[in-house]
Amino acid sequence: MRNRASNTLSKGKIRQSWSKYNLYNMQRFRSPPTTNRTFFQQKWSAKAASRAYHGEQVREGQWKRMFNHRIRSVIPMNASDLAADDGSLVSSGRGSGLDKGGKPAYQTRPTPYTHMTFAPLERRLDVAIFRALFASSARQARQFVIHGAVTVNGQKMKHPSYLLNPGDLFQVDPDRVLYATGHTKTPYERRQGRLTRRKAKAESSKGAEEAEAAPETAKEETKETEKEDTKETEKEDTKETLKALLAQAKSVMSAGKNTLAPQRKQELRGFQQAVRRVLSRSESSTVLADSLEAQFSQLTLLLKAKRSEKPEKKDVKPRPEDAFATDRGDAEVASAKKDTEATASDKLSEAFAQATLGNEVDASELSDEEFDTLKRALTQMRDNPLDNSKTYSTPWQPRQYMSAFAFIPRYLEVNQNICAAVYLRHPVARPGSAEVPTPFGESIATPAYGWYLRRRW
Repeated sequence: MRNRASNTLSKGKIRQSWSKYNLYNMQRFRSPPTTNRTFFQQKWSAKAASRAYHGEQVREGQWKRMFNHRIRSVIPMNASDLAADDGSLVSSGRGSGLDKGGKPAYQTRPTPYTHMTFAPLERRLDVAIFRALFASSARQARQFVIHGAVTVNGQKMKHPSYLLNPGDLFQVDPDRVLYATGHTKTPYERRQGRLTRRKAKAESSKGAEEAEAAPETAKEETKETEKEDTKETEKEDTKETLKALLAQAKSVMSAGKNTLAPQRKQELRGFQQAVRRVLSRSESSTVLADSLEAQFSQLTLLLKAKRSEKPEKKDVKPRPEDAFATDRGDAEVASAKKDTEATASDKLSEAFAQATLGNEVDASELSDEEFDTLKRALTQMRDNPLDNSKTYSTPWQPRQYMSAFAFIPRYLEVNQNICAAVYLRHPVARPGSAEVPTPFGESIATPAYGWYLRRRW
C-alpha cells in the first residue's frame, strides 16, 4: 500500500504522517459547510474527513467490525461529596443535583464522548508504533511490522493489525527508528555512501583473490602469529579472517553452482552480504570513535591541569593612566571586542579541526570556556559519529516538520533509549478531554459517530 499523504494537496486530506504536505493540509483545513446540506450529507462528509486520518490504511469493512458504540470514560468524583450526600434530597424531590455554584457536583465539564469514536484503532500495533514516535507515518509503521523489525513481548510480530492488550510491550529495531525519525541523506551523502561501499567491495574482492592464491601452509602460519600480536594487529587479522571467509563462500558458490540447493545458495549470499557489511563498517566508525575517545580524555586532563595551575587573582590598585582608557569611544571598544571574539573563534575552530583529525591540540591559547565548548563538541561527535554506511544522515538530527506531531498519548509509556513502549491501558474519555489524538473538533467527531452508530446498531 503506497503512501498517499503527499498526493492530497488538491483534496486536502489529513493523514497520520509527518509530511510537510500533511502539515499544510492541517493548516488550511476547514469544517465542511452545513448550510443547504442534509443531515445524511453532513455525517458522510464528517466521516470521510475523520477516516482519512484515523486508520486510513484499514479497510472500511474491517473498521466497521471493530466499531463499538460503548465509549470508555472515566469521571472523577470527590470522595468527600459522596460521603456527605446520601441521596435523600434527590429522592425527596427537593434536590436538583447541583451545588451552590450552580455546576454539577460530580461533573464540572462536559465529556467529549464522540471524540472516542476511533478508540479501537489505537489498539492496532502499527498505530501504536506511530503514536510512540517510532515511525514518521502509520504506513511506515505498518512496513516495519511486515518486514519483521517489531517484537511484542519478546516475540517477533508480523501482523500490523495485532490488537494490543494492557501491559503488552512492543519494541522496534533502533536502526529503523533512527531512519524514520532522522534527517534523510543529501545527494552528497548518498554519493559518499556509494563510494564507501565500492571501496569496501574492492578491498573484499582483492582479499578474496589473495586468500584463494595463498597455500594452506601460509594460512596455518598466519593463525599461529595472530595469537602473539597486539590488539591493533588482532583487529587487522579479524578483517583478514572475514575476507578469507568471504573468499571461501565465493569459491563454494562457484564450485557448486549446479549441485547446491536454492536454499543453500540463498544462505551463502546472505552470509556474504553480512561479511561485506561488517567490513564496510570496520574503518568508518571504530577508528573515529577511538581517536575521539583519546582526544576527549586528553582534553579533560589538560583542562584539570590548567585550572590547577591558574594563578589566584590579586587586588590591584587603579593607576592614573587607566583613567584614559575609559574615555575611548564605544566604537573602538566594540571593534576590539569583535577582534578578540574572532581570534578566539578561529583558535577554537582550529583546535576542533585538529582534534577531529586525531592530531595534538595546542591548549595553551584556549580559555576555560573554549575548553568546555571543545569538550562538548567532541563528546557529541563521539556519541553521534559520522558513518556513511547508515541509511540516514549522520551525525543524526531529528526529521524536519516533526515538532508539530511530537506528542505521546497518556495510555503509552515510551522509552526512547531502547525504542520500546508499553501499552498501559485502553484510551478513555475524561471531563473536558479525550485520550484519542485527533486534529478534528466536535463538529466532525459527532456526525462521524452518528454515521457509524446508525449503520452498526
